Amino acid sequence: MLFDQMDRYIARNVLAAIIVVQFVLLGLDITIAYIGDLSDTQGNYTALDVLFYLLMRVPWRFYQYAPVAVLIGALIGLGSMASSNELTVMRAAGRSLARIVWGVMKPVLLVVVVVLLVAEFVSPRTEQFAEAWRLEQRQGAGAMPASRSGWQFEGDSVYRFGAIRADNVVLDLTRYRFDERRLTEATHASRAHWEEGEWQLEGVTTTRIFDDRTESEYHDQMTWETAFTPTQLERLLRDIQSQAPSELWAYARFLQSQGLQADQPLLYFWQKVLMPLTMGSLVLIAASFVFGPLRTVAAGTRVFYGVVTGLVFKYVQDLLAPASTIFGFSPVWAVLVPTLACAVVGIYFLRRNG
Repeated sequence: MLFDQMDRYIARNVLAAIIVVQFVLLGLDITIAYIGDLSDTQGNYTALDVLFYLLMRVPWRFYQYAPVAVLIGALIGLGSMASSNELTVMRAAGRSLARIVWGVMKPVLLVVVVVLLVAEFVSPRTEQFAEAWRLEQRQGAGAMPASRSGWQFEGDSVYRFGAIRADNVVLDLTRYRFDERRLTEATHASRAHWEEGEWQLEGVTTTRIFDDRTESEYHDQMTWETAFTPTQLERLLRDIQSQAPSELWAYARFLQSQGLQADQPLLYFWQKVLMPLTMGSLVLIAASFVFGPLRTVAAGTRVFYGVVTGLVFKYVQDLLAPASTIFGFSPVWAVLVPTLACAVVGIYFLRRNG
């Protein structure tokens, strides 16, 4: 039987606590961000528009806070049942500790599915729409959002892109061509637009560098022969954290095909794909707190330790991310090491007190 009466009761308590914690975290975050963003109001971009912009970004914030909400929600849900001796009654009725923990995992699986769907299909679109809407409110109708600048390598050339707009127009493009390690040519274009399957450069200045002289020429317009597509450039220049897992994987494969490191997109890819394991390990930690060393302390103390654990978990992941680049190990381990560590610690305390 997938859900018996006790499983449904545990799931209802834990899921309700997770939802409440998520709403509290989102509310606090939006309030703090709203106060900070009020200084950005100008022209038609009013205080009400700031609030609307922050509300459009709720899916992204929901994804960001989901692991912490699961950890604290599981602590509160199980802790309230422990305080009222309901867990003791369940154990006395023959319910094993493993079965109780599995009952906690079931509603978390629902949360995981929702979070993965939001990360893949919702938050990347709402982030783009929110940025485009804010830009239009601040600069007027017809304003085009532009992604951040970036560098890219292709063949014997290194490119610097000022930005790429939503209408597939690249601004401030510079190309440096090398012969081995010697710079032989520098080309700057004020803009490039995608037209009938190829790029057209505008306002192009090319400087050729020789041993004893340089030569420059100017063209109003010329074709840019490159393998870059608007989609690839958009992935390169858009905020990598807000991209969907499928976009991150495609971006990483593209970088690898160019002979470049893809540690950063792979790191965020594995963080999103391994979210189920992350949440599962945090649930084990929460359960070990309730049944283990913190079973006799006040609920507020357990929540405090839960918050500290969640912060330590995040900081360890953040430290391992650059370490994977420095020491050359796969980014997947930057995600798995703290996850497995949480799982091992949680299982240890549960077995000792089971």
